[in-house]
This record gives sequence, C-alpha cells and structure tokens, in this order.
Amino acid sequence: MVTYLQVESLAKSFGERELFRDISFSVAENQRVGLIARNGTGKSTLMEIIAGRQQSDAGEVVFKRDLKVGYLEQNPGFRPGQTVLEACFREENETVRAIARYERSLAENDPQTMQEAISEMDRLKAWDYEQRCKQILSRLRIEDFSQPVEQLSGGQIKRVALAGVLIGEPDLLLLDEPTNHLDLEMTGWLEEYLSRSKMSLLMVTHDRYFLDRVCSDILEIDDGKVYTYKGNYSYYLAKRQERIDAAAAQLDKDRNIYRRELEWMRRQPQARAGKAQYRIDAFHELKERVQGGRSEGNVRIEVKSSYIGKKIFEIKDLCKRFGELCILDHFSYAFARYEKLGIIGENGTGKSTFIKMLMGLESPDSGTIDIGTTVRFGYYSQEGLAFDDSMKVIDVVTRIAEEITLSGGRRLSASQFLQHFLFPPEVQYNYVAKLSGGERRRLYLCTVLIGNPNFLILDEPTNDLDIMTLNILEEYLQEFDGCVMVVSHDRYFMDKVADHLLVFQGGGQIKEFPGNYSRYLEWKKAQEAEERARETERQTANKPATSVRRNPTPTEGRRKMTFKEKREFEALDREIPQLEEEKRTLEERISSGTLSIEELNADSTRIGELITLIDEKSMRWLELSEIEG
Repeated sequence: MVTYLQVESLAKSFGERELFRDISFSVAENQRVGLIARNGTGKSTLMEIIAGRQQSDAGEVVFKRDLKVGYLEQNPGFRPGQTVLEACFREENETVRAIARYERSLAENDPQTMQEAISEMDRLKAWDYEQRCKQILSRLRIEDFSQPVEQLSGGQIKRVALAGVLIGEPDLLLLDEPTNHLDLEMTGWLEEYLSRSKMSLLMVTHDRYFLDRVCSDILEIDDGKVYTYKGNYSYYLAKRQERIDAAAAQLDKDRNIYRRELEWMRRQPQARAGKAQYRIDAFHELKERVQGGRSEGNVRIEVKSSYIGKKIFEIKDLCKRFGELCILDHFSYAFARYEKLGIIGENGTGKSTFIKMLMGLESPDSGTIDIGTTVRFGYYSQEGLAFDDSMKVIDVVTRIAEEITLSGGRRLSASQFLQHFLFPPEVQYNYVAKLSGGERRRLYLCTVLIGNPNFLILDEPTNDLDIMTLNILEEYLQEFDGCVMVVSHDRYFMDKVADHLLVFQGGGQIKEFPGNYSRYLEWKKAQEAEERARETERQTANKPATSVRRNPTPTEGRRKMTFKEKREFEALDREIPQLEEEKRTLEERISSGTLSIEELNADSTRIGELITLIDEKSMRWLELSEIEG
C-alpha cells in the first residue's frame, strides 16, 4: 500500500504548555482516518502543521511526491472583496494555479509555455472547473455566486471553503470539523460524497455517525501516545475499552508490587550487606510507571437541578416573520414536565429564532408564551459566551458562584467544580485567551450548569466539544431531573438525548414527531417512497387505456411508443452526436492556444453547458429506448 503521508516525531508547545510530543503515524492510499483526542490536546494545531500552516517544534511531515493535498480548516477565512466563486479559486489549489499559468501563457503568447500549460490543464481536467464549482456550491445551498464573502454567515463561509476543497479532487483530504454548520441533509450528502470518492482522508470530527460510516481507521491521541484502530468508530469504542481495562488491571498490579517493594526499600540492610542494585533500579522504574499511571479523566457532571413544577410553558398562536421569510405561523405547543425535546430542520428555518423567543431575546410578531413560575432556564447558545480573554479561568466561575451544589447535596468550591470539567488547578489560573476552542466550549457549559437549572436549552452544544465530553453530557441529560430542549445537527447526540422531535419544515410549518431522529429518518424515507408510488399511479392513470389481448406475449407490459415519443427519440439520436461533436470542437479550440481570454471563458462556459445537456439527453434516450418501438 502506497504511503501518502508520514508524520515523524512531531512535537509542539506554546510556552510551558505542551500540546503533544513525539507523535508519529501515517496515512496510506485509500485510508480514511478519523483523528480523536480530547479538547486542548492540539488536534487543530496538528492539522495546521500537517497542512503547512504552522511550524512544529520538532519532527517532520513528509508527503508522497506530486501528491495533491486539500485542507479544510476549522475556521476558514477569505479576503474581503472576493465573491463566492472567486473564493473557490483558492491560490493553494493546484488546478487554480494551472488555470492562472494558462491565462499567463495566453497573454505572453509563448508557444512553449502555452503547450505546457495546456498539458497541465488536460491532466487536471481543469477546462470545466468553474461549472463543477457551481454544481457543488448549489448542492451546499450557496446559490448567489457573485455575493461578496464578507456578507456571508460563518456557516456559509465554511460551506464555500468546503466546496473549494472538494472541487480540487485532491488525493489526500485534510478536514477539520467538516460537519460544523451543516444541517442533517447536507451532512448526509457529504457522507455519501466522501464514501463514493477515491480520496484518502485524515479528519477531525465530533460527528460519531459520520466517523462510523466514512472512516476505515481511527487514530487516537491520548496522554501523549498514539493508538491506531483498524476499523470504524464502533470498532474503536470496543477496542478502546479493552485497552483501558487492560491498562487499569496492569496499574493495579503494579501498585500492589510497588507497596511491597517500597517496604523492602525502607528496611535497613543487614550489617556488611547491601541491597541488590538490579532490584533498586527495577523499583525506580516501577515507581515511575505507578506515578505516571492514571485513571480515565472524564468530565463529571453531577449538578443538582432545582425543583420544577407541573406548568412549564404554553405557546399560543405564535407568529414570526422576517420580511417575506415566515418562521412561525400560528404555532401552539404545551411543554410537559420532564420532557426531552429535539428540534431539527434545515438551516434558516428558524430553530434558533424560536429558542431566542422562548428566552425573551427575540420578540414574536403576535401570540403568547406563558412560562411557569418555577422554571429556571440554563441556556447554552450557538454563539457561545463572550469571555473576557484577560480574565483567568477561575474568575469566570467565581463571578457566577463561589460554591456549587451537586446532585447528592454535596457542595463544591469553584475550583473543585472546575476540576470536574477537566480544568486542573494549574490551568484554572491561566488566562482565558490561552484556551482552545473546545476548552472554551467546556468552560461555557460549566457556567451554564452552575446555576442549578431545571430546564436546559442547548443550541448546537456539540460544536467544538470533544467526543469524550459529548458522551458524558449525553449520560447526564438522559438522567437529568428536569426538562431538556436541544437543537443539534449531530445525529448520534439527538438519538441519545431526545425522545421526540419538532421538525421545522420552513415557511412557518412545524411538525411534531413521536420518536428520535433515526426513527424520523426511517419514517421520512417511507413517506417519500409512498409519494413516489402515488405519483407513478397518477401518471399511469392519466395515460390512454389500451386494449387487453387474450393471449399475452412475453413482452406484455411494455407499452408502445407514442407518435410524439418516436419523434423525440429520433431527434435525440441526431442531437446527442451533434452536441458531442460541438464539445470536441470546443476542446480542440481551447487546446489550440489561439483564443483570447474572453473567447476562452466563453468556450469553457459552453463546454460546461454541453456536458449537462449531453447527460440529460442521454438519460432521456435511455428511458425512451426501454419502451417498445
């Protein structure tokens, strides 16, 4: 198997904080590797080093020669003034560089340079690059190709960057949280796209269904060591637990031996006798192992929820519009005690706006929201908390509460509570500015839970939280003695937490579904299949009736072509070769090197149109060819 990427002994620190040391692994042809590690261990930094955006303190990154590499960063940015389409023509893209070289050769009119540029364009299949860009952007629901990038939302910028990476069709694709800001439908499309492609992958993602269905290997970085699992996420979970159990058993064994050897070391040697040096050396090695051993450090969430009464909230005839966009249209709902509700829907259908109205941060156009007197909200917003970077981590918590009550009635100091969220004392006195994105999210979750809420509202809580923290949060929410409302594009998280759904369908239409997301998806697919069947029946019913023969032939059931279909079939027989000939002629013109830039652009656009026309007409020709002539 050909090795595409070799990472050797990488190390990286920021001041006194060591992210990783002596990290080594490889990615081979056809491998799809998911990278898993805790927040704050430098996953994004590692990806940036591999992509050449940062320098490591030690070690090296080696790619196979002439390998095409694409990189989607976690928070991409573009130069102001660029349009959406221009943003896809990223300078680091090999195809874009080839197009630029070709355009320069046209301007310079150098036959030798032009021929080399034409060969490069042919090799990279760059002639219809713009058309392919538009197709992927449309699939990611970016329709205005001339819109300036500074007018885009954060989610739209991520999708434009994703389109720019995918269109280059690299041999190795580096993806840092590719599903952030993608709704469930687009995540499913990306999952299918990557599964069909021949690209090798190295990606960081918290989406566990995505890992399960796309990845062939899992790479875990834990406590400075690299563990490789030859299987998907489900396989990784089983094998990781086996590793943890074996390590725990070995640690217990080492501790028992250590206690015995410590007693021996403390005993005074007999007169004229000394302790065996080999046993002393073995003791010190054992001491290092025992002191270096650790229990699994997971976030612990034991916060007590306050009492909640029978009345939660009632919504009556709620309406909300933004211009022509209808978010809610006379929506009514009565929330029940201990309810765990999931909210799903495409981006832009009003999920976050609905929550903000419930929290009093957005006013409805009409209708009422009546909230019970005992309800105490804990709101985790999609935007997150705007921390003061000059504050220390401990000060963020003590500003809200000095002591926190846990579920068993125990009380913890702010410092002890932070340790439950994997902020050890040495980190608590760091400035917030030094925290990673995932650590900030964990600190934000900590501040939400401090006030002992009895109604948790979580708007996209899975973004930037590591998988280990998500697993603990899911367990907490399942046992939470209060109400939960969660908006998330993480399918795994929704299945674990929500027992029924509100589906925002757009245009103010909201459907209640009595089940989790997986059941909803099954129901939706069944409904779509039934609708297709009904449409087929309607089309069949509208066709002219045909006489029934007493002795059916083997071709019974295949209807005859109508006169109109025969004419269409004959026309397609003529049109498809003509379109293919026009495409060949344009490709030869483009390769001639005699065209101006305007002519080149026009011919390239026309080739893209011809490819679409040929595909459509060929498909129609195949449909008609199945009908008896």
